[in-house]
Amino acid sequence: MIRLSNRFILDRFILGQLVSPFLFGIMSFTVIIVSGSLLFTLADLVIMRGVSMAQVVRLFLYSLPAVVVLTIPMSCLLGSLLGFGNMSANSELVALKSAGVSFGRIVRPVIIICIFISIFSFAVNETVVPLSQRAAAGLLRQIYRHVPPVSRDNVFIRDISGGILRRIIYVKEVLPRSGEMRDIMLQEFEDGSVRRLISAQRGLWVDGMWWLDDGQVFEVREDGMVEMLFRFERQRLNLDMKPSDLGSDAADPDEMNLKELYLTIKNAELKGNDSSKFAMYFYLRIAVPWASVVLALVGATVGSRPQRSSSGMGLGLSVVIVFCYYVIMSLCKSLGENNFIPGLLAAWIPNVVFLSVGMFLIRRANRLG
Repeated sequence: MIRLSNRFILDRFILGQLVSPFLFGIMSFTVIIVSGSLLFTLADLVIMRGVSMAQVVRLFLYSLPAVVVLTIPMSCLLGSLLGFGNMSANSELVALKSAGVSFGRIVRPVIIICIFISIFSFAVNETVVPLSQRAAAGLLRQIYRHVPPVSRDNVFIRDISGGILRRIIYVKEVLPRSGEMRDIMLQEFEDGSVRRLISAQRGLWVDGMWWLDDGQVFEVREDGMVEMLFRFERQRLNLDMKPSDLGSDAADPDEMNLKELYLTIKNAELKGNDSSKFAMYFYLRIAVPWASVVLALVGATVGSRPQRSSSGMGLGLSVVIVFCYYVIMSLCKSLGENNFIPGLLAAWIPNVVFLSVGMFLIRRANRLG
């Protein structure tokens, strides 16, 4: 019982060293990201377009969840780096190793708490971030409301009635000015399952109504088999959206959750279109939250080296490590989107690389200890 209590005391002590640097990282990295990109956009809206402060504040708040989620892995890195750096500078790590506590045991509570942080980050990224991104995009469309664009690709429409998903319409390309759609795939749902598929080569806006041309209708049976019911030359599409409205709903992966990304991928595959971009986003949405664990592990091992450094030095070193991580991730993302390597592998390579570095440094710290 006493040994168990001592373990909890050790865990609380180690985590206590990381809380302040972690919160400092959230604030610091948020300010850096906002100052580097969002601030210029907001300033342009106020100065050049005369947007009211109320709208600017709304846009800032809508954009904030995505920024905070992005800073969480960075803050885990900074928190562990500064926390272990302080313990190393105060010879507390030396004292723990002298008492027979291995470095692997010292870093264990950090890994456990970062696993929970990763789960929290994933949950926020699946719920709050897509909603806030859609709200921000809608507000920007109101602000920049001018002549509709010439074309939009990968339009994704959700037909929800009474809180229940009724239809999903995927359009490869929309031409708002001419009122034309190309490569349409429509899924109709009943009791949460797909029951009918409608595929059409193109859609036309004629006399205030949408019409589908050169299409097929399929039935999805309960055993999952798909059976074609009939073909049609022209069929009316019951869609209460004008071409300009339809063009504003282009599918943005940042505004989708995993389920919506998965449906977009399947729709593209059914049409024979390339789905690698959305597949890459799908795998990254799962892999990136776990960067919190990996980067915290690297930060702990780097910070445990015998040295005395300030918070500024720790912040700078964190930026360098994060930069290296995101360079590797961007390279792998590009390779995955262009089908040079599988998307699943591309999404996890950065985590595997940095996890390998962290494990190597832990073994080295144990030998030195």
